[in-house]
Amino acid sequence: MNFSANVEKLRPSATIAVSTLARKLAAEGRDIINLSAGEPDFDTPGFISDAAIEGIRGGRTRYTPPAGLPELRAAIAERLSARAGRELSTEGVVVSAGAKQALFNAIFSLFGPGDEVLIAAPYWTTYPDLVTLARARPVEVFGSESRDFKVTPSDLDTAATDATRGLVINTPSNPTGAVYSLAELAEIAAWCRERDVRLLSDEIYGHIHHDEDVVAPGLLDLAAEELGPFVLIDGASKSFAMTGWRIGFSWTEPEVARKLTALQSQTTSNAATPSQMAALAAFSDVADADASRSAMGRAFRRRRDLVVERLRELLPDVPFVRPAGAFYLYFRVDGFFGDGVGDATAWCSSLLEEQGVALVPGAAFGDDRWVRLSFATSDEILEEAFQRISARVGAIR
Repeated sequence: MNFSANVEKLRPSATIAVSTLARKLAAEGRDIINLSAGEPDFDTPGFISDAAIEGIRGGRTRYTPPAGLPELRAAIAERLSARAGRELSTEGVVVSAGAKQALFNAIFSLFGPGDEVLIAAPYWTTYPDLVTLARARPVEVFGSESRDFKVTPSDLDTAATDATRGLVINTPSNPTGAVYSLAELAEIAAWCRERDVRLLSDEIYGHIHHDEDVVAPGLLDLAAEELGPFVLIDGASKSFAMTGWRIGFSWTEPEVARKLTALQSQTTSNAATPSQMAALAAFSDVADADASRSAMGRAFRRRRDLVVERLRELLPDVPFVRPAGAFYLYFRVDGFFGDGVGDATAWCSSLLEEQGVALVPGAAFGDDRWVRLSFATSDEILEEAFQRISARVGAIR
C-alpha cells in the first residue's frame, strides 16, 4: 500500500509500544512489572477532579476558543508571569490536547523543508518524528556522558549548519532525568539568540525536581534580554498526575501564538472542555496545587533515592545518570550483551520474556546501549523489579 510522503517515515512511539506489549502480556496472565510508561501512578488531586465534575454539571461541555478557555489562558499566564518576574501576555498562551500537541503545533508551524532542527540527545522519542512530519531534518546532538549528556554551545557548534533553524531541549530530561542549571540554560539561550535559532524548551517535568523542593530552572528564570526567539512547552500531565486529561500548553510571542492557534483550529480545535475546567483549578488554586505537587515530589524523591541505591548495590559496575528530575533512571547495559543479545532492544526483550520486567530500550532515545526505567510506581514494585533485573544479569554473567 502506498502512503503519503507526510507519513511514510513515521514510526509508532517506541515507549507506547513497549507499554502496550507489557499490558497485553499482563492481560494474558503473565506476571509483569511494567516500568516503561512515563506516567505518574498517583490519582489526579481531588480539587482538580471536582472542578471538572462541577463544570460538567454546570454545562461547561461546549466548544471553547481554539486556543483555550480565556480564564484558563489567563491563569497560566499569571503563573508564568509570577515566575518570570515580568508580565507575559495571555495572548502568548495556547492550550492544547497535551504537551505533545503543543510541540507538534510549534514544530509544524516554525520549520519546514530544507530546515534542520537540532535535538539534544538522548531525546524523548517523539521529537525527531515531529520534525520529520514537518519535512524538516532532525539532527541529534549528544552531550558528554560525563555531563549527564547535557549539551553545550560547543556541542551545538559541531552540529549546526547554515540550515539550522531550531533547537529542542528537555529539562528535566526524559529519559535521563538530567536538569540544566540556570547558567547552562543561559549559555544555550545566548547561542540560539546570536544565531537566530528558535529554541523550543520542553519543561513538562519542571515541578518534579529531586535535589531541591522547588521547580527546576527554566527559560523564564532568565532575564528577557538573555532570550532570543523561543517557545516554552509545559502542561498539567506530569506535575498534576493528569496524563489522561490531555492538557498541555505553549507560551511564545503573540504573533507566533496566533499561527499555532490557526493550525490547531484546523486540526483538533480546542482541548476537551471538561479537561480545561480541571486545569483551570490546577493553575488558579495555588495553595492546593503547591500542596499536591509537594506531596508527589517527596514520593518521587524517595523513589529516586531507592532506585539509585539498588542499582549501585546490585549492579555496581553499571554506568547510569543520577536523575535530578523527572521519574526515570537511565542506565547502560552493553556490558551484558552476548549470546545473541547485541543491543538494548534485544536485552529488554529477553528481560521481559524471562523475568517479566518491561523497560524501554535506548533505541527509542538515540542510543541502543542504554535503557530507561520509570520509577513512577510503589517502593515494593521497584524492589521486586531490581531483584528480577539482578537475577537476569547474574544468569548471563
